[in-house]
Amino acid sequence: MWCYRGGSISTEPRINDRIRVPEVRLVGPSGEQVGIVPLAKALELAQEYDLDLVEVAASARPPVCKLMDYGKFKYESAMKAREARKNQAHTVIKEMKLRPKIDPHDYDTKKGHVVRFLKQGDKVKITIMFRGREQSRPELGYRLLQRLASDVEDLGFIESNPKQDGRNMIMVLGPHKKKTEAMAEAREAQAARKAERQGLASTDDEALAEDAEFEAEDADIMAAEVAEDASDEAAEAAEAAPAAADASPEAPAEA
Repeated sequence: MWCYRGGSISTEPRINDRIRVPEVRLVGPSGEQVGIVPLAKALELAQEYDLDLVEVAASARPPVCKLMDYGKFKYESAMKAREARKNQAHTVIKEMKLRPKIDPHDYDTKKGHVVRFLKQGDKVKITIMFRGREQSRPELGYRLLQRLASDVEDLGFIESNPKQDGRNMIMVLGPHKKKTEAMAEAREAQAARKAERQGLASTDDEALAEDAEFEAEDADIMAAEVAEDASDEAAEAAEAAPAAADASPEAPAEA
């Protein structure tokens, strides 16, 4: 009875003397078809060209083998996989919170963050937070969302129309540029800065500094929103306290 005793199963192709078949369909170093030849002849040709005999299609009958520099092939494959991972796009949904009666300065600041997110190829979820009597005026939030969408229409579009969600109104903006395009443009801009600033601070340090600056801005936004949420909860609790006092039964008078 066969029993598996552990250990990893190799996914690498068999090469040279590890190939155990009587004959192979041979492909030359430049991709030319040599034809079906005995394994010994294929190994002899590999030695003659100072290359490796690599089994590239083990399931074929007979197996397909190619003459190549296997070490170089592995290196180039690893570089291609690394480049593919580097260019892989991860869609991120950023979030920005606004008030229906936001002042112009705060609006411009938050619009600037939305612009930056869209330029990076990220989606942006815009949340309008209503408090107190503002909940009876949803048109204020709707008009603000339409205004913001109009201000950034060159960079993004309305992916999800404004809709009410409890005390909030939500809209999602999608970028016109794909994430991969935005990443490619960012790398080109980084290369241009490197060419302009050779001999100065390294581009890696500049990129790290920029990332730290953006992260600090995002942290400031989150901290401000947390503070606003706490302020809203305190305001709502203060508004609800008189109503609760009026609704409570009076204590009976003492005899």
